[in-house]
Amino acid sequence: MLEHLDRSGVVATFFLVGEQVERFPSVAAEIAAAGHEVALHGYRHRLLLGRTSRALDRDLDRATALIEDATGRSPACYRPPYGVFSLGALGLVRRRGLEPVLWSRWACDWRARETPQSIARRATAKLRAGDVVLLHDADHYCAPGSWRRTVTALLAIVESATALGEPLVSVTQST
Repeated sequence: MLEHLDRSGVVATFFLVGEQVERFPSVAAEIAAAGHEVALHGYRHRLLLGRTSRALDRDLDRATALIEDATGRSPACYRPPYGVFSLGALGLVRRRGLEPVLWSRWACDWRARETPQSIARRATAKLRAGDVVLLHDADHYCAPGSWRRTVTALLAIVESATALGEPLVSVTQST
């Protein structure tokens, strides 16, 4: 994924899960070294509904520390697992000074039955300037091998987005 983004001249936002950064700190460092934005997706990939603010606060502290240690950068944005905020979690994220982020184009690339063509088609259908396209670059919480289909679809997605005549930027560059 990093190679395709580099060849295309695209800067992306990677929402990192702390437990994966802990397992693979060199990958997080490589993402940051390549000039991509590193953002927060929590320490564990768990639904926020039913989680206490105190538990989420500890989760975010732990993930932030790991990301900062691995990349030398502090995340400015947070995307909740499964795209679901509780009211308490949204308030906590904002009080911490993090930009809450969701997406407007959902490629469903984590599902086993998807193909590179279906991923690209779903990600770019009615694509408009300013859209945030959600893609996954690993299988940790997805169907095995799904990241390979996403990487194959990435060039077609970048071509479609570039055809809009707007630059492709990270989440914070667009705000």
